Amino acid sequence: MAEIVLATLNAKYIHAAFGLRYLFANLGELQTRAALREFDINQRALEIVEQILAENPRIVGLGVYIWNVVAATEVVSALKRIRPDLIVILGGPEVSYETEAQGIVQTADYVITGEADLKFAEICRLLLAGGKPATKIIPAELPELSRLANPYDFYTPDDVAHRIIYVEASRGCPFTCEFCLSSLDIPVRQFPLEALLQNLRNLLARGVRQFKFVDRTFNLNLPSSRALLQFFLDHYQPGLFVHFEMIPDRLPEALREIIARYPAGALQFEVGIQTFNPEVAQLISRRQDYERLTANFQFLRQHTGVHVHADLIVGLPGESVASFGAGFDRLIALQPQEIQVGILKRLRGTPITRHDREWEMVYGELPPYEILRTKMISFTEMQRMRRFARFWDLIGNSGNFIETTPLVWHGGGSPFTEFLSLVDWLFERLGRQHSISLTQLGDLLLDYLTTKKLLPVAETAAILGRDYQRGGREDLPLFLRPHLPAVLPSRRERSRAAAMPKRQERHLAVQP
Repeated sequence: MAEIVLATLNAKYIHAAFGLRYLFANLGELQTRAALREFDINQRALEIVEQILAENPRIVGLGVYIWNVVAATEVVSALKRIRPDLIVILGGPEVSYETEAQGIVQTADYVITGEADLKFAEICRLLLAGGKPATKIIPAELPELSRLANPYDFYTPDDVAHRIIYVEASRGCPFTCEFCLSSLDIPVRQFPLEALLQNLRNLLARGVRQFKFVDRTFNLNLPSSRALLQFFLDHYQPGLFVHFEMIPDRLPEALREIIARYPAGALQFEVGIQTFNPEVAQLISRRQDYERLTANFQFLRQHTGVHVHADLIVGLPGESVASFGAGFDRLIALQPQEIQVGILKRLRGTPITRHDREWEMVYGELPPYEILRTKMISFTEMQRMRRFARFWDLIGNSGNFIETTPLVWHGGGSPFTEFLSLVDWLFERLGRQHSISLTQLGDLLLDYLTTKKLLPVAETAAILGRDYQRGGREDLPLFLRPHLPAVLPSRRERSRAAAMPKRQERHLAVQP
């Protein structure tokens, strides 16, 4: 039994709730009276409610995000119907802004906005002592990071074995990009470095090999980022995989020198470019030096083994399909291993809404609040771009078609235009963009490349066969059997820095 239950609904089981662990770690003397319970959005609401109520709590703290707010609303509604006396406290980015109109806020008892690491414990003490907060909406002051208790001890052995382990060296972002919640979180604050490094040592000693830093700008503070890179290099062992989100136009020599010494596949950089159109970047208050960005990409791809995951956004104010496509082609030329094509979302609290009238920005009313159309992109074209994003992820990003993908623009055409043509062709035949098996997609690609692009069947089938085998598969799919030997040539042992995610591992697979 627990008087306080801290809970959230993760997008997937593999995602451990980092914020809940901070709240739990900072409960102080209340920790023995509390329980941490994680669920995921695929579980039935009443089953979640049953497990929470089995603790017979007095207070439930629920983390609310854009990906779980619909399911969380159902959970809160059921909790309050069954136990009207139960005190429900909400927190998280989805309920930290524009709170008044949200149904989940109206149903709950209190909402803590902002960083609730310390404020949640304060409110629980007041409530358990019989007191009552003065207001329903409770703003949390920015906590001094050196005061926060360590959340990392609350990763369980099961978390270490099966889930992504999140860590952070800083909070905040110095930039003011209008589509991003981090733009509201100024200034950037650093966690004490020595304490963080000791926590990382402890996690390594417990067997953690995959670390995902949630910092928005890991390479902003040079002494800190250099120390972290040197730390993981000094403690490198096979299977280590560290993810950082980086500012694309800031990569000084002091960082380059360390990065170049890492084994291939040990580092992943998520590089948010979002747009290559300077006018669009100016509209959304995004500062970016494209010349430096290009030089940094060239360094990473030519002189390091970093896995580069780059981001572009469809639907920004002032961006047309043609403008986006030109940016996509420019990014393809820089050769990141993955390009995440994201559809613009209207996150609560972000100033992107100031463009709604001028650029005729229309968003969905329900989460994830994706853009439906703009002045520059009609709804029909936006739907095409959604399909483009989906099929690019299945084909270009997955690592299942590394050699095959460039064949789509074989002959020198625009990668964007040629891939969009493929997307239209695939959707015409399938009528859907989900529930497509790997072999079905491979069969369709062979058909398209040989009948539409007029590529030689035998050579194209051989490339598809190598891609298929790269994933560690030893069988030969039916669609390739008429064109290839019954047994594919054996491949050299793949570089299994493995413990790394499978998609990244496929990108690193040794060529025959």
